[in-house]
Amino acid sequence: MMKKKTGGKTLAKKKLRPAKATKPAKRTAKAKKQKIARAAGTDPKRVAAILAKLDEAYPGATCELKHENAFQLLVSTILSAQCTDVRVNQVTETLFKKYPTPEAFAYANPTELQQEIRPTGFFRNKTKSIMGASKAIIEKFGGQVPRTMEEMLTLPGAARKTANVVLGTAFGIASGIVVDTHVQRIANRLDLSRNEDPKKIEQDLLQVIPKEKWILFSHQIIWHGRRVCQARKPKCIECNLEQICYSKDKTL
Repeated sequence: MMKKKTGGKTLAKKKLRPAKATKPAKRTAKAKKQKIARAAGTDPKRVAAILAKLDEAYPGATCELKHENAFQLLVSTILSAQCTDVRVNQVTETLFKKYPTPEAFAYANPTELQQEIRPTGFFRNKTKSIMGASKAIIEKFGGQVPRTMEEMLTLPGAARKTANVVLGTAFGIASGIVVDTHVQRIANRLDLSRNEDPKKIEQDLLQVIPKEKWILFSHQIIWHGRRVCQARKPKCIECNLEQICYSKDKTL
């Protein structure tokens, strides 16, 4: 009888034993802590102050890739991966004269095109992307650059950053926020996002930046990153956001 009782107690204990009830509580507490930490940087008044300072410093900020139409901007944006806009503009100055249309790029000699865009780096992959995107534009979109994020993402070489650049700059469509290396760095320094992944950073920014500001905000942050808030030695003494910023990277 004792064994049965003991067995009964053991079974009862197994049934009553909580199934790791403490772990979810810990995760919840951690999530709340992270949410509170993020809120410090994304307080609406602080975000409004940041946007006002950016408007003050860069009222006319725009895309610095030279282009005459949406297709040229698409090509230039693909070329700009891991390359400066200055270098891309140097290359496209002659490139667009030789290849003025999607058809010209789609049926180009790959070897020749590779050499012509070689100064931008990763020229083999970029050649495949440009030729592939050009063919897709001809075959799927009637020779016109598509105007939706969903369609843009079907083009070879066009991820969200490229799509946001083209849709925002060429068509004035606020589909999202461009997240390049400058935006990634400054979003972290201004405590607008604590993520490292560009997609997650964009989602964080979309939640706190008003939609009517998405396009201009992208250009302003990129300009700020190139001119003032540089990666290695930010020029904090010249920054009109210095009093709002509490980044550990500050040089003051």
